Amino acid sequence: MDKTMQHEDLRELFCRRERRSVAAAREFARDALSAWGGAARADDITLCVSELATNALVHGVPPGRGYLLRLWLYEQGAALRVEVHDSGDGRPGVREPDGESGRGLLLVDALADTWGVGQRDPGKVVWCAFTLR
Repeated sequence: MDKTMQHEDLRELFCRRERRSVAAAREFARDALSAWGGAARADDITLCVSELATNALVHGVPPGRGYLLRLWLYEQGAALRVEVHDSGDGRPGVREPDGESGRGLLLVDALADTWGVGQRDPGKVVWCAFTLR
């Protein structure tokens, strides 16, 4: 289903455009956090991974494509950056919730220490970062 790459401080998972990829992204993040000893913020990080993966799946991944989840441990293990790379257009932002949707980046904004959107060709990278110690 998915391709993975693992280094000491970097983990990557490529997910195809399918609903089960969000659950796979959450599990991948939980496993990486467990290996890195980042349990203190594991729930917040896992929720943000889930929201960013869902947004990529719903808004950023055209049919036949996928998204890349990258977890990067830096500052000698004191910080973690979560990145979701997709090939979709547009620049996501926090917006007013509409019915049952529109809360993803609102949650990321509330839980992560910082977050943002970067460009890639094609598409974008939506990222968030956490202090672990």
